[in-house]
Amino acid sequence: MNRLYVLQSLIRHKKLKNYLEIGVLNGHIFFKIQSPFKVAVDPKFKFDRLRRIGKTILNPYNLTSQYFEVTSDDFFEQHAQQVFANRSIDLCLIDGMHEYGHALRDVENTLRYMSDKGVIVMHDCNPVTPQAARHFREWNGQGFWNGDVWKAILHLRSSRTDINVFVLDCDYGLGIITKGNCENPQRMALEDINSLSYQDLSENREQWLNLKPQEYFYEYFKVPRQ
Repeated sequence: MNRLYVLQSLIRHKKLKNYLEIGVLNGHIFFKIQSPFKVAVDPKFKFDRLRRIGKTILNPYNLTSQYFEVTSDDFFEQHAQQVFANRSIDLCLIDGMHEYGHALRDVENTLRYMSDKGVIVMHDCNPVTPQAARHFREWNGQGFWNGDVWKAILHLRSSRTDINVFVLDCDYGLGIITKGNCENPQRMALEDINSLSYQDLSENREQWLNLKPQEYFYEYFKVPRQ
């Protein structure tokens, strides 16, 4: 199970149709999504107009996609109110800058425009090595980098009782965020989260992340296995 599978399953079986992706890069996920309303946000797209045309031939849903080559902060400050003036976000993939503060802002900004039935899927929430969990300034571009997105999960679980947050144990950790009462709140002082280490995560992983096996996806959303 990976993020594309989760997104496509939710679109197909839960009829979620208004899609936002933060951190599009080369469009590997975005171009495959079959939704009549899609919004791509990334400060630097790694594809050109010709590739977009080719991907539209393969997936006609790309014809009406909107592209914003800006940071997610700038998108929400300058464009989101107009883009979502007449519709709410049903489904969002957050896979942008893999840092606590950035990931947290992306979630909180998305929630402002999300429908009651909406779902946020956040990538990179469960780093399995200290190297993968390093800060961006410490990463040398070698190997997979998850950053400290996991701290955003802990922050949300410690500060919001109006949303439910858990992490599926697959694809480097898929954070799932839906509106509704928090089923298993975490009590952590927010001012302490930033200083937590990877060792702290290792010792408290299941509790802090509300970590679930990937099969929990089918149970939680009541979708059939494919």
